[in-house]
Amino acid sequence: MKNKQTVYQVIAVFVSALLIFLAYLGIVGDGTIFKGTMEGETIKCRVIRVTDVNVQNISGENEFVTVAFRAQALNTALRGKTLDVIQEIDKTYAFSPKQVEQGDTILVESYTQDGEIQYYFGDFVRITPLLWLLVIFCILVVVFSRMKGLKTVISLGFTCLSVFTVLIPAILNGHNIYFWSIAVCVFITVMTLCIISGFNVKSLCAGIGCVCGVLCSGLIVLIMDKFLNMTGLLEEESVYLIQLYPDNPINLKAIIFAMIIVGAVGAVMDVSMSISSSLYELKIKSPDIAPKELMKSGFTIGRDMMGTMANTLVLAYIGSSLTSVLLLVAYNAGIEQVVNKEMIVAEILQALAGSMGMLLTLPLTSAVCAMIYMKGENKNAPR
Repeated sequence: MKNKQTVYQVIAVFVSALLIFLAYLGIVGDGTIFKGTMEGETIKCRVIRVTDVNVQNISGENEFVTVAFRAQALNTALRGKTLDVIQEIDKTYAFSPKQVEQGDTILVESYTQDGEIQYYFGDFVRITPLLWLLVIFCILVVVFSRMKGLKTVISLGFTCLSVFTVLIPAILNGHNIYFWSIAVCVFITVMTLCIISGFNVKSLCAGIGCVCGVLCSGLIVLIMDKFLNMTGLLEEESVYLIQLYPDNPINLKAIIFAMIIVGAVGAVMDVSMSISSSLYELKIKSPDIAPKELMKSGFTIGRDMMGTMANTLVLAYIGSSLTSVLLLVAYNAGIEQVVNKEMIVAEILQALAGSMGMLLTLPLTSAVCAMIYMKGENKNAPR
C-alpha cells in the first residue's frame, strides 16, 4: 500500500507540473511571463574599479555625489564586456544607497540619449543571499522531515510556480481575476495534500474543508465590498497598476479579493488537515463512535486551534504593514482616522475574512469527516 501511495504521489507531481505548464501556455501564449515596458535593459554586473568620485555641495550641507566606475557585464548579450557606469547619490534623502566598491555585484540600467547608450547604477543584487537562505531552508526541512520534508519542498515549489507563472500573468493579461485566484487556490490545496499526504480519505476530507473555507473567505470579501465602498487604491503601486493598461485597467478590487484568499489558503489548509487527521485517528481508535460524537470532537479540537491560528493570521498582516501603520498613526490625529484609511481597512478585512474562513473551516471539515469516515469504514485508510 505504501509503494502504491508513492506511485500516486509521483504521478501527482507530474500532473501538477503539466497543469501549471498548460495554464501558463493558455494565459501567456507567446512564451514570456514578464515582458516589461521600461525602455532599455537591466544588466547584472560586477564592479571592476571606481575611476572617479565627484562631490557637489548643495545649500552648504548636503552633497550630491557622482561616482564613475567600470563594471563587467555578467548576463545579456553584453556578457563579458566592460561598461562605463555612473552612480548618482543624492544625500538630500535621509537614506541613500552606499557608494559602489570593487567586487560589488550590481544591476545596471541602460538608457539611450542622443543616439548614445549610457549606463547607470540601478541597485545592488540582493537575490543571491536570499537564494542561499532558501537552499539552507530546504536542506533543513529535508534533514528534519526526510521524505515528508522533500515532499514539502516540492509542493512549495509548485505553489510559488502557480502564483508567479499562472495567477500573476493572468492578472496582467486581463483574464478574470476572481476565477483564476480561486482556481489557483484550489490547485494549491489539492496539489499540496496529494503530494504530502497522498491519495486517501484524510486528504479528501481536508481538501473539501479547505476549499469550502477559502470560498467562505472570498464570499465574505464580496459581501463586505458592498458596505466598505473601497476603490482598491491601497498604495502608490495601485496607481501604477491602473496606468499599465489605460484602455482596460486592472480591477483593483478583484486584486484585494485575490490577495485575501491566496493569503488565507495556507492557514485554512493547515486547520482542515489537522482536524481531518485528528478525527481519523479518533475513528481508528474508537470504531463505534457515532457521527454526531465525531463531529462534536472536531468542534472541541477546533476551539483549541482557533485562538493560535487566528493570532497567526492577524499578526502576519499587522507585521507586513507595520511601517505604514506607524506613519499613519504619527501623521493622523485620532485612531478612527487611521482605521478609516483604505489600506488599513484592507488589512483588517484580510485578517478578519481569513480568520472567519478558518473558523468556518472547523465545522465544515468536522461535518465532512463525520460523513465520509462513517461511510468509508476505513476502506481508504492510509498506511
